[in-house]
Amino acid sequence: MRGYIVKRSKGSYSIKISTGKDAVTGKYKYQWVTVKGTKKDAEKRLLELLCQLDTGAFVTPGKSTVAEYMSRWLEDYARLNLTPRTAERYAGIIKGHFANDLGNIPLVQLKPQHIQKHYTDKLNSGLSARTVRYHHAILHVALKTAVKWGLLSRNPADAVDPPKIRPVEMRTWDEDEANRFLESIKDTRYYELFYLALATGMRRGELLALRWCDVDLLQCQVSVNRSLHHLKNGSYIFSEPKSAKSRRTIALSPKATILLREYKLKREAEYTILGIALKDSDLVFSHVDGSPLRPNTITRAWPDLAARAGVKVIRLHDARHTHASLMLKQGIHPNIVQERLGHASIAMTLDTYSHVAPGLQAAAAARFDELIAPKQKSGDSQAISSKLVAKQPFV
Repeated sequence: MRGYIVKRSKGSYSIKISTGKDAVTGKYKYQWVTVKGTKKDAEKRLLELLCQLDTGAFVTPGKSTVAEYMSRWLEDYARLNLTPRTAERYAGIIKGHFANDLGNIPLVQLKPQHIQKHYTDKLNSGLSARTVRYHHAILHVALKTAVKWGLLSRNPADAVDPPKIRPVEMRTWDEDEANRFLESIKDTRYYELFYLALATGMRRGELLALRWCDVDLLQCQVSVNRSLHHLKNGSYIFSEPKSAKSRRTIALSPKATILLREYKLKREAEYTILGIALKDSDLVFSHVDGSPLRPNTITRAWPDLAARAGVKVIRLHDARHTHASLMLKQGIHPNIVQERLGHASIAMTLDTYSHVAPGLQAAAAARFDELIAPKQKSGDSQAISSKLVAKQPFV
């Protein structure tokens, strides 16, 4: 018999199943599983276990807790497959949130209701829905790895719905605000950096990792092939782009090219004073001694300069959104915008900048009339014009 049920006490049953022969001793191995509930519950569980044995999905229950597994997953998976900054962020969330709520639960006993309660508790404590969804993403991929490693038969996070994120209105600048901002910061040390942020849509880490060998002032383009990260221990590291699409070449406008040429001459003069030569491997944006700029310092400088310029205060990352929005409003094809931003797909670009879609729709309709304009009878034309005039608001 491959398995049978033994009644233990009221509302408790034990299931004994044979998991096959030991590869060394040749003796049969058995596994006991406790079921709380009725005999029908135990019979149902027995059928599930036998089915798992037949399909190879059965996992021998272990004593590892969620906290112990997550710690192992961080070292054996996350730190090898994720960027150091992302792995560091994951470690902080696991230690600061998962360890207290889920850490003591045995991994094989982790249920969807445990995870759902964690999300509810975090929302009630004041965390945003976006942050809790980030928790879900970490937990889901970690438990998915546990399934691959044979530690779980299924991922309990699959049965949990993370909270929905309320759409947030994107904050960007129009042409006038962008020009006023740039005019205001011309005499600051960040002018070239922030000009390039608005002119290319590059991410903060991509801008700070840019080297002179990545800038082609003859072809008027920059190559994005790495990103800068500042870790909590104070060290700086350079990592590969987020995805294959993030590794890209971005065309520079004539003004941006001239600006970088002048900026390079200024940097060469600064290096000459120090008695050293500017190398192709040197960072474009750095301290005078060539060391990297601190990302958080750059992020904090942006809103301060925006307030001083008297424009709407937005985040540094919103310079990327501003670049995309302005290009789309000018009629640039979304596919070109996608390539410049390094989005994985054009769908992502259109979803992110759906607020620009109404203008694109109107422009497309107007261009269609330019291409195909069937002749109309003069009477019909006059009637349509009269109706359009009648619909105009009174001024």
